[in-house]
Amino acid sequence: MTARIGVITFPGTLDDIDAARAVKYADIEAVSLWHGDHDLKGVDAVVVPGGFSYGDYLRAGAIARFAPVMAKVVDAARGGMPVLGICNGFQILCEAGLLPGALVRNHKLHFVCRDQWLRVENTSTAWTTRYEPGAEILVPVKNGEGAYMADEATLDALEGDGRVVFRYVGGNPNGSRRDIAGISSRDGRIVGLMPHPEHAIDALTGPSDDGLGMFLSALDALQGAAA
Repeated sequence: MTARIGVITFPGTLDDIDAARAVKYADIEAVSLWHGDHDLKGVDAVVVPGGFSYGDYLRAGAIARFAPVMAKVVDAARGGMPVLGICNGFQILCEAGLLPGALVRNHKLHFVCRDQWLRVENTSTAWTTRYEPGAEILVPVKNGEGAYMADEATLDALEGDGRVVFRYVGGNPNGSRRDIAGISSRDGRIVGLMPHPEHAIDALTGPSDDGLGMFLSALDALQGAAA
């Protein structure tokens, strides 16, 4: 059977088409999900893409987490479905309680848009098995509220459990605590990161094709589960 990954669109989502393109690059069927959907259309995994859902009113992601489709995503994620949150998607996953911590305004209060080096710290998640431990990858980052914050106990737990998945190298673009760019759930099925792997799947259109490994990793996880 062909693996199927749902890509959610909220009012204000910008990168759903790019995320769907990345899914297709990994030979996975991309299924469009609407924020008002009450079911996930039988998908095997979900991508919550970047953008400015509901204009980032209140806090980034704070309104989107109440969308009907997110209730289904939360249930499915807690049941083991792989979920990837990118940028605004990461914010939504934190607001929905699927990942700890919060994303706040960048430390210099400016929107940051640049190509960014990341180090892959955990290669055992559903979204990172295609990478070598310690690999450095180049993907774009573009956010105004991308500083990852959590209390010391939470940060220590994330570090101790190996749940820091990506870390900024070559300069921290937004003031994230401990240079954290992405984290995972305890079972490694849920991953959120601020940088945009979907913009780095083809060297012709991005700074590299380093981001494609995340979607190929998901393919391996889904095929392994099917087997």
